[in-house]
Amino acid sequence: MSTSPFPGTNPFTEYQIQKLRAHPKRVVFTEGEDLRVLRAAQRLVDAEAAVPVLLGNRDAIRGLAAENGVSLKFVNVIEPAKSSDFGLFCQRFAKVERYRKLSAADPADVVSRPHYFGAMMVQYGQADALVGGNQTLPASLFRALLHTIQPLPTVPKMFGMMVLVAPHLQHFGENGILFLADCGLIPQPSVEQLAAITLETGKLAKHFLGREPRIALLSHSTKGSAGTEEARKMAAATALAVEKAKEAYLDFSIIGEVQADVALDPAAAEIKLPNAEKREAADVLVFPNLDAAHISLKLLQHCAGAINYGQILAGLARPCAQVPRTASEETIFGTAAAVAVEAIKYHQLYPDGEVEGATL
Repeated sequence: MSTSPFPGTNPFTEYQIQKLRAHPKRVVFTEGEDLRVLRAAQRLVDAEAAVPVLLGNRDAIRGLAAENGVSLKFVNVIEPAKSSDFGLFCQRFAKVERYRKLSAADPADVVSRPHYFGAMMVQYGQADALVGGNQTLPASLFRALLHTIQPLPTVPKMFGMMVLVAPHLQHFGENGILFLADCGLIPQPSVEQLAAITLETGKLAKHFLGREPRIALLSHSTKGSAGTEEARKMAAATALAVEKAKEAYLDFSIIGEVQADVALDPAAAEIKLPNAEKREAADVLVFPNLDAAHISLKLLQHCAGAINYGQILAGLARPCAQVPRTASEETIFGTAAAVAVEAIKYHQLYPDGEVEGATL
């Protein structure tokens, strides 16, 4: 039986809610005409953790809430084309298009689309974090985010991180929490991209866990047990990640290339790495490619019963997440809490609202 002071939470979401109660954030949901989103929004309000902003048809959202007994108290509902910010966002979109020397798109048509409007809300400070994708293909959301939100200059390419919670499973990180990357965007990451994924996922994991994470770069090989090109790539990525972590004064524990059992089971690590120091189970798993990461995610979710949150998108100058169309209310709730907590870090790092070196 849970002893959490917040009903319905687990070790991951409880920690996020506790942080948000002291620093509530505005989270915009780009697809608000969805009962799962309405219920997740009410839970965020009940926990005093966030101010939800739902994009969509006002009458449809209110009707859906009334039919299902969902409270919209302290929930803001916005129809993009009728918003007081619509004209300003159109002007800003047109200005960016001129800067890029693009002029084919009609600003009013583009900005009225919820993904673009939500992204502009986050980019220009009208919301602190964004969650979308629950009713559309991922590419539609990604296109709007990449077109509208500044990229982080320190990350070569946007990627996705998933949080899995499974306290009932053995060797599943500390307190049953694991971070997986990249689960959604880069099919075959390069050595440089893998190193960036390692450090950025480690930073997020530290922020969400409140401690230094233990990171493993996975392979079919452990420390040269297989001399394949793929294994050598993961070894090179590990070496580069360790080097860059030292340069950035990050006290992460990073190991690679290692097999999954070595990363997660200390007994297996002791057998396969007999001369190594005793290691605790990894919290962060970095995969060699998108196939391995995405297949592992789905197996853990659908066969092992892990709860999934995300994917949390890294490489953007604003906190954003894409949830799948199959997302549960719990996934949407926890993902929103996670990006809202990420927004706390953003406001601490960039009190003026701008990331140095980030440009569209």
